[in-house]
Amino acid sequence: MIVLKNTNLIQFYPPKIYYNVDVIIENEIIIDTGRNVGDNYKSDKTLNLNNKFISTGLVCSHNHFYSVLARGILADINTCNNFLDILKNLWWKLDRAIDEESLYYSGIIGALEAIKSGTTSVIDHNASPNFISGSLSTLKKAFETAGLRGILAYEITDRNGIDGMIEGVKESIKFAENIENDKRDLIETAIGAHAPFTLSDNSLEQIREAIKTTNRGLHIHVSEDETDPSYSNQQFGKDVLKRLDNFSLLNNKSIIAHGVYLTENDINILNERDSFLVHNPRSNMNNGVGYMNNLYKIKNVGIGTDGISSNMFEEIKFAFFKNNDSNGKLNMNDFMKFLQNGNVILERYFDNKFGKIEKGYIADIVIYDYIPPTNLVDENLAGHFIYGFSSRDVETVIINGNIVYENRSFPFETNSIYSKARAVANKMWERMNQIK
Repeated sequence: MIVLKNTNLIQFYPPKIYYNVDVIIENEIIIDTGRNVGDNYKSDKTLNLNNKFISTGLVCSHNHFYSVLARGILADINTCNNFLDILKNLWWKLDRAIDEESLYYSGIIGALEAIKSGTTSVIDHNASPNFISGSLSTLKKAFETAGLRGILAYEITDRNGIDGMIEGVKESIKFAENIENDKRDLIETAIGAHAPFTLSDNSLEQIREAIKTTNRGLHIHVSEDETDPSYSNQQFGKDVLKRLDNFSLLNNKSIIAHGVYLTENDINILNERDSFLVHNPRSNMNNGVGYMNNLYKIKNVGIGTDGISSNMFEEIKFAFFKNNDSNGKLNMNDFMKFLQNGNVILERYFDNKFGKIEKGYIADIVIYDYIPPTNLVDENLAGHFIYGFSSRDVETVIINGNIVYENRSFPFETNSIYSKARAVANKMWERMNQIK
């Protein structure tokens, strides 16, 4: 049992502050909250927080941990004139250079840095075509070593040949079966796919069977740039989500990343299927693919990073500022809701209660040392969070009722992990240079 004494509790959406409360955690569940209720419990550990702010953990709703060791990359990369060039010259060379060792170190560094920035859950989308079988278990090990919650998926695609596509399907099903035999406290899985323009109808049929077999949802990039909808209409005479929907691939567990060029019909299908669109503003800006101006029309929106760290403080700032720069129709509270919505995805996969610090909810909690220079009340919570709070304020992180990061330190030594990761990255970059 853990008792958090004298906290100020933040609820992202609807925005709400509860001052001077105690939070009682037993195993992975919050069992009580309220003023001075901590006095009624005998705890294994008591943290007197002296009115520090706490919130539910942040969720990154779309990420690529396999790209973590691309930071500062020194490899031969041809000039990129468009989004397809970026994929072919950089990311599709990098993913083919990944082996078991580099994937593990990408995963563990990604997990450590997520936790340090207050992100307690990452919905990951892996691509490692020369290391498919066992890749999700390798990432699972990395997540569990750090104590990070995750929903893992392997990117099924035709771009590495029919054998690679089949192996991706098998890995997805096998991993789902394996975690069914675990307690699944921290790890769940989706059925991943790259993008519709790299998937034949035969591949979509196999993905449909994988979704049916595992009772999971699809995690896929859609309409990230204009290539995807153009290909779908030219080759199949259909909008992208219409094509996916014809294969019964969309349900309330579906995670659609980007969606910059979704049509009105696409949006209607997405909303009718109660699926999620995950907005990745920094990645979209970095790749120059454009802006999703119709976010306000989407029923379920989450926020992800698409591989640009797991820092959701940075992501929500960019999301809000880009919205303003694009004459968007959303306000600060809308983006707080999008951030909160990552917990809805968790609830749909883990079949448990996430996203609030209340009795009966999973104890994924972040403790901050943020000192507000002005009064922090319900009405200006979003303003403080977007303009004030930062990952620098993250002091302690609790995931699934376990303290995984306390007073800005992990319970294990991490310098050797980073040192090894640098050596592994150098070897991976050398392999990239050998790929034509």
